[in-house]
Amino acid sequence: MVTRNFFKSQSSLQYLVVLLCASLVLGACGARKKTAGSYRLESGKRPAGGKGPASDASNSRSISYSGKKFDNYAQLLGVSNREISKSSDLYLFIDHWMGTPHRTGGFDRKGMDCSAFVGLLYREVFRQDLPRTSRDMADNVKRKYENQLREGDLVFFSFGGRDVDHVGVYLHNGKFVHVSTKRGVIISDLKDTWYYRYFKRAGSPKA
Repeated sequence: MVTRNFFKSQSSLQYLVVLLCASLVLGACGARKKTAGSYRLESGKRPAGGKGPASDASNSRSISYSGKKFDNYAQLLGVSNREISKSSDLYLFIDHWMGTPHRTGGFDRKGMDCSAFVGLLYREVFRQDLPRTSRDMADNVKRKYENQLREGDLVFFSFGGRDVDHVGVYLHNGKFVHVSTKRGVIISDLKDTWYYRYFKRAGSPKA
């Protein structure tokens, strides 16, 4: 009896540890963090990688990039080069940070989390300050339906439960840029099963 209870308690403890680790990873961008200063654009070269933008979108796996930087983004997003050029600051910013790894509370090229990336993007590209966490960002948007989304809108996810714990920036044709815990700054597709399953809400930040 003592041995059986011991193993039961050990199994329960292991289960709690796994749950705790999962909540820390999945809820990283939704948790409130203390920061040591404002967002700022770090100098430096883009992390080593392919010629084109990193993407895990299901319909981007066969794309072979060979054009100029803006051509590659236009090809991935299914829009004209002119559309990308109109928002050149946005895509230069994304390209600069493309591939940067995920790091909870990070603010530099060594790593950053989803809300830090989105907050930095908004400050540098749109000259607008956003709340620090994805949860607070979600509470400060004008809600939109999917078919109303435009470049620069925010998309929110809930990977760890009912609360928002992840955020990205909408681009074109269902694609959005965000910080993946596994692949860092990357462009994904909202309609891909994994993301759409956890998609929570979307909207544009209130002025």
